[in-house]
Amino acid sequence: MIIKNANLITWEEENRILEGSSLFIKDGLIKEVGLDLEKKHPEEEVFDARGQYVMPGNICAHTHFYGAFARGMGIPGDAPKDFPEILEKLWWPLDMALDEDGVRYSALVFAVDAVKNGTTTLFDHHASPSFIDGSLDVIGDVIEDAGLRGVLCYEVTDRNGEEGAKAGIDENVRMIKKVAGNNRLGAAFGLHASLTLNDETLDACRAAIGEEAGFHIHVGEHQADEYDSLKRSGLRVVDRLKKHGILGPKSIVAHGVHIDQREAVQLAESGTWLTHQPRSNMNNAVGVAAIEDFLRLGIKVGIGTDGFYHAMWEEWKTAYFLHKVQHKDPRRMSAMDIIQMGVKNNAALAKVYLPETTLGVITPGAAADLIFVDYHPYTPLNAGNLPWQIIFGFQEGMITSTMVDGKFLMKDKELLTLDEEKIAAEAQAIAPGIWERYQSYAGTYS
Repeated sequence: MIIKNANLITWEEENRILEGSSLFIKDGLIKEVGLDLEKKHPEEEVFDARGQYVMPGNICAHTHFYGAFARGMGIPGDAPKDFPEILEKLWWPLDMALDEDGVRYSALVFAVDAVKNGTTTLFDHHASPSFIDGSLDVIGDVIEDAGLRGVLCYEVTDRNGEEGAKAGIDENVRMIKKVAGNNRLGAAFGLHASLTLNDETLDACRAAIGEEAGFHIHVGEHQADEYDSLKRSGLRVVDRLKKHGILGPKSIVAHGVHIDQREAVQLAESGTWLTHQPRSNMNNAVGVAAIEDFLRLGIKVGIGTDGFYHAMWEEWKTAYFLHKVQHKDPRRMSAMDIIQMGVKNNAALAKVYLPETTLGVITPGAAADLIFVDYHPYTPLNAGNLPWQIIFGFQEGMITSTMVDGKFLMKDKELLTLDEEKIAAEAQAIAPGIWERYQSYAGTYS
């Protein structure tokens, strides 16, 4: 098709805003960028962008679909006092409560959320100990049916015994092999965190897949992760993961709030990716990662949601403001750093796992993963001030259309691949059963 009358935000290395421009899309790819392309290709369908800003779809570098049913759910007993208690009282009993339908609808409701919020590629880190074998297939089917892109993994942990750990390993290995060559689905090898993994399991995970595999693991989200690692091995978390061969240019560590400087250097030297989830870190009161220091060291830092709703601009804004208030210095965390993480680095990470696909840029040969934004600036908008226009002006509610592979998933606010009302009603119907099972597991880990 031809998209005309668009103000294109290209996110190229030297970003450009091309006003009144057109795109020619074919076979899911951007073929041409220019003016009056409908005259050059008169046989093609034409979509009038009506002066909206058209830009690459957003990418979420770390999320948890399985947390969807936590919304509105009561936690029995006293409120958790710290992050380890949040894991024990909320997340671990909830993921135990998920059956196949729970996994499916967790993915479906967040697929709706992603499309509406213009997030077209998502790195999901999954757990459902009562339904492991085939769980990633269920999520993958939802992603593909919705028209999105995803990079999936299953979190291996020892907290549910040797049999559960082995099943998690098998699920990762199977999925990595299954999606090889798929340009819409990729797979990492999921690990929960050092604090729930013994040495034997880490070695088994490393041995289960080739040296080219990448891991996706939580690191230093709370001090408990570091203390546990020191107790187990005499090593800090990143040192321990390095010893077991977990770091590397395809591996992703989430959070890094409590790593020290030497650990950060090892992440940079190994080429390991790190993802920042500021809304989650604030909600769990775990602290603030030294993201500016990490960027200066050369760590490849991306941004994720950690299971919050997939409004990536809101995550960007939270990061922008959080680091200022933490340091009591309005000069901290430039909007350019936000763009480096949220646009450039997230797209580069996606390229690692979907190597045949170029995302995050409008240029010939890139995937036609696009969002249409009905933004009417009342001050001059240009490539130089765009990051600040996004921080202070853009809102996800301005997104009118979402496209992946040249196909509309949402067009003028109408969802085309997902029936939101039906999905919400069916999810609500199974929620009481999930909450009841959650209650039965509450207290299991305390």
